[in-house]
Amino acid sequence: MSEPIIVAAVTTPKELSLFVKLPLLLYAGDPLYSPQLTKDLKHHFSNENPFLGFSTVKYYLAFRGKPNGEKNCVGRVASIINRRHLEFHNDGVGFFGFFECVNDAAVAASLLDAVRGDLRQAGLTIMRGPMSFSTNEECGFLLDGFNLPPMIMTPYNPPYYNDLMRSYAMDKVKDLYAYIVDVPEVMPEKVYRAAVIAERRGITVRNISMNDLTGDLMKFKDLYNAAWKANWGFVPMTGEEIVYTGKQMQQIIYPETVAIAEYGSETVGFLGLIPDANFVLRAMGGKMNPITIAKALYLSKKIRDARLMLLGTKAGFRNKGVDGLLFREAFKGCKKHKIQRVEFSWILEDNLPVQALIRMIGGTLYKTYRIYEIAV
Repeated sequence: MSEPIIVAAVTTPKELSLFVKLPLLLYAGDPLYSPQLTKDLKHHFSNENPFLGFSTVKYYLAFRGKPNGEKNCVGRVASIINRRHLEFHNDGVGFFGFFECVNDAAVAASLLDAVRGDLRQAGLTIMRGPMSFSTNEECGFLLDGFNLPPMIMTPYNPPYYNDLMRSYAMDKVKDLYAYIVDVPEVMPEKVYRAAVIAERRGITVRNISMNDLTGDLMKFKDLYNAAWKANWGFVPMTGEEIVYTGKQMQQIIYPETVAIAEYGSETVGFLGLIPDANFVLRAMGGKMNPITIAKALYLSKKIRDARLMLLGTKAGFRNKGVDGLLFREAFKGCKKHKIQRVEFSWILEDNLPVQALIRMIGGTLYKTYRIYEIAV
């Protein structure tokens, strides 16, 4: 007779450390797993993260038998009540995130039951996820493309996670797509034509300023909150979140691949193409020491992939060549840094215009992520 499953709330720094390190144990030996640095994750789960200032988050660990540290820890999950999401959508949705689990439906059910209990007690009606922490970060379970490494800030998980969700009677709520594009030797002529049209309208383009990174990111925040507000799952970003994200990203950003389109002093378009730091993180194994730092310095010069994370144009300036102007500028940065492939992600499954645009420039759908939900 197997030992009982015990799900315990994380209440001590030692337990939080186990919560952070558990994936390193579960994915041991998996060459595609790309762990963030343990030090960075501990900071991300601390009150230094502004997301936690407007959200209620509880962390749980699952044990097979009496809780006894990593020896018999078999899963983890977080329950997330995002008050800004509720204010914006008023839909009664709470979230689960940071789900990791052995291939055991009973363990998965125990973890998800703990989250449902929190959400039910808070008066919410739907549990959705995974969101780690929100749609502005990693979300969804990888549904296909398991033989390919994840790019920066995208999910990676074994195939059985989707089986665990189905065994819990979770329903699909939304699929997210990732497309891959080989960087061409020369951009299509239509991109240059579009850029010229924008310039004739008085629109200019420049790279992000590392000397005023916060100021430029604040401009992006205003554009993002205006341009994305009709998108599924959107939650407005705060200034504090932008500053926090900027500090996380400033060490890996190529300023030449982040472009801002302006009309006078008005920001009208933004493109953020981020080098795939996971290429380096896989070699570091979540650790920071002299050996892994040396590896990082060497491998950082060999990154050949990037992820297009941010692309938007302000209403009133769409279909006026702004996208072409942004792509032309980012293409120069790709050539400078020898970027060979770009992942466009994530794209909502029902965002057909953007999918058509990506296919037009040679993009191929190569990964899908799935978000699930269930009534609480």
